[in-house]
Amino acid sequence: MPNRERPPEPQRHQASRDELLEYYRQMLLIRRFEERAGQLYGLGLIGGFCHLYIGQEAVAVGLQSAMTVGKDSVITGYRDHGHMLAYGIDPKLIMAELTGREAGISKGKGGSMHMFSVEHGFYGGHGIVGAQVSLGTGLAFKHKYAADGGVCLTYFGDGAANQGQVYESFNMAELWKLPVIYAIENNQYAMGTSVNRSSAEDQLYKRGESFRIPGIQVDGMDVLAVRGAATTALEWVRAGKGPILLELKTYRYRGHSMSDPAKYRSREEVQSVREKSDPIEAVKRELVAAGVSEDDLKAVDKDIRQIVSEAADFAEQAPQPDAAELHTDVLVGTY
Repeated sequence: MPNRERPPEPQRHQASRDELLEYYRQMLLIRRFEERAGQLYGLGLIGGFCHLYIGQEAVAVGLQSAMTVGKDSVITGYRDHGHMLAYGIDPKLIMAELTGREAGISKGKGGSMHMFSVEHGFYGGHGIVGAQVSLGTGLAFKHKYAADGGVCLTYFGDGAANQGQVYESFNMAELWKLPVIYAIENNQYAMGTSVNRSSAEDQLYKRGESFRIPGIQVDGMDVLAVRGAATTALEWVRAGKGPILLELKTYRYRGHSMSDPAKYRSREEVQSVREKSDPIEAVKRELVAAGVSEDDLKAVDKDIRQIVSEAADFAEQAPQPDAAELHTDVLVGTY
């Protein structure tokens, strides 16, 4: 028996028909957006690195649907397009950033990995593995210091889970009882090595135990399970009990990045996950059971495809940044 208080076991979220339809719409937007981003990358319209979120949509939608935009903050690593879409940021601005255009959310200077929106409380998009964990802990400190009632949702992956700065952050967050949810998106392969081969303790939800941070393992392919875990985590953190760790067991269908041939796993394995555990198809089945017609679902898909098509057209036609932009936003102030 644990010798200290722990959060209750999360319950699968009981969503209304309209709520479930909204989760479906958001996950489908991420899926179609990422598919189109992959096409634009193949055409040479997106440069640099590009990490797609296909397969993991239930995590961002399930967690961020419980957050309050403008009050709570979100920070993640380089696989960040889906998190921005789940926080209600305009797909046109995200796609324009991917193509390096002036209209992009970071003025075309951040690209795929470095997006930012102070207005939404979205603080990146970070290319250094695990760096966002320390920054997210700092954001949580800001929420506590300002007494604004906000919580920082700090994402990182199974690969980043072995970074030293992660555990320095855990220690500080628990000592100061900071309002932070550490969300480990365990897609099982990091950059290309199975978590079972790279982590002595592969049950990542246990990683906070030595710092007295409770952990919960969640089915990251089930948006309602994720939403239920988000509710439990937010109740714990908002009650002033300090940080909590969620391990979301998920799976990415594409390689680590667009340049990754993903030869470390078989096509059969990926196809098996798609057939048995796809988060969008699971919600679709629940919607059909709730009385939503196939025609209604097709209408949602058609609407999402139109949104993504317009975002891609906007991103292709928007002007390039002026050369003078190279010298702006380098420093916060003048020294």
